[in-house]
Amino acid sequence: MSNREKPLGMDRALHSKVSGKYDSGNEREVREWILALTGEDIGTGQFEVEKQLKNGQILVKLINAVYAGTPELPPAAREAALKGNSNEIAFKQMENIEIFLNAAELYGVPNNSLFPTADLFEGRSMAMVLSTILQLGTEAQRRGFTGPVCGPKPTEKHNVEFTQEQLRAGETIIGLQAGTNKLASQAGMKIGTARHISD
Repeated sequence: MSNREKPLGMDRALHSKVSGKYDSGNEREVREWILALTGEDIGTGQFEVEKQLKNGQILVKLINAVYAGTPELPPAAREAALKGNSNEIAFKQMENIEIFLNAAELYGVPNNSLFPTADLFEGRSMAMVLSTILQLGTEAQRRGFTGPVCGPKPTEKHNVEFTQEQLRAGETIIGLQAGTNKLASQAGMKIGTARHISD
């Protein structure tokens, strides 16, 4: 585990569970995207990525590049403060992470898709950190970002209009989940032995 102590007991089980969710394919996609937008290499492997992103400076560069390449920013994002800190003091590093997270939320990344600051700063869940960056990439695609993108392709809303006749036709159909009661009876079923009553 790099230069950290190995976790023990329940912490060890939790650590192995969280580490099991780390996907090197996601890491590669995020690494290539960050390199293309910022010119910064975050390295390979969970601990190296954590080390490179921990101070938040690369994340602030990333969100600045995304904002700069988006032709029509959401109204809430237009007023976002995106100036990071180059200071190596712990709370300034955490402040950089918060700047990134707040800007990502204003850009349109859902709040429940954002990682808690401690997940990166304390290395609790790098899988969640990568997931948030991929979600930012998906949102960038949705917003017409002009540079390279990453993350899953955004889904589009698909409304289906049914006529009243189609709706009425659906009322007469018994779904397969409802099953059937044909051929179902308990005739001939004998479970266990016959009951004996003695005088």
